[in-house]
Amino acid sequence: MNTTIAIIRPEQSLLDKALPLAQRLNIPLIDSAEKANYTAVLNFVSGALSLQLIGPKVPGPISVDFISGKYAHRRKYGGGKSQLIAKAVGLRSLKCPSVLDLTAGLGQDAFVLACLGCSVTMIERSPIIAALVQDAMSRAKHDHFFSDLKLQLIVADSLAYLKLLSEKEYPDVIYIDPMFPHRTKSALVKKEMRILREIVGEDTDAEQLLNTACTIAKKRVVVKRPRIAPHLNQRVPDLIIRGESSRYDIYIQK
Repeated sequence: MNTTIAIIRPEQSLLDKALPLAQRLNIPLIDSAEKANYTAVLNFVSGALSLQLIGPKVPGPISVDFISGKYAHRRKYGGGKSQLIAKAVGLRSLKCPSVLDLTAGLGQDAFVLACLGCSVTMIERSPIIAALVQDAMSRAKHDHFFSDLKLQLIVADSLAYLKLLSEKEYPDVIYIDPMFPHRTKSALVKKEMRILREIVGEDTDAEQLLNTACTIAKKRVVVKRPRIAPHLNQRVPDLIIRGESSRYDIYIQK
């Protein structure tokens, strides 16, 4: 995928964030007038790092905020342990399970699980997408609620990460939400999915991830799928939890 990305030079007070980030990601720091030369740009808006595609009819920028907005609304009003994702990872029978999210993306599902008491490790292969999550975690760390969560982010290829785990590091639950065409008409989901797909690309290793995960997870592997999508790798799950637009295929470890 030929995606070129740059960081728009922020105001002087934010240069101490922008310069190290540009060096870490090995991308240029540019003036706003130069952004037309790139596929996408990172930008600091009201102190938060955002990502936006460049071109005609592109969606608006995306960013991550763990303290306010949709993430906070989901935490307060999402339904607690009655949520489908909570049932899928087994929170009714498992107390504070360790969860390895192999497809973290913007971290929403991982955040929900951490809020419900899980110890969650997020794996994200795209350093660009991970930068959005890292920035949100940095901004949220002074909030007493967020600082109490067991939530960490690792930038790595998920399959390579799994192969490096020792047996004592195996998680109770492995969670996989592979990239798949969403059928919803929600503008927000369309925007996020379009940008993620442009930056991250397709999850071509999803089937291999499932096979490897089923040899590592102690209790279960959970795969999130669109409601009418085929089973990943045509592997029939032990349990299915269905929602209105998506479902969770659950593979119980014997």
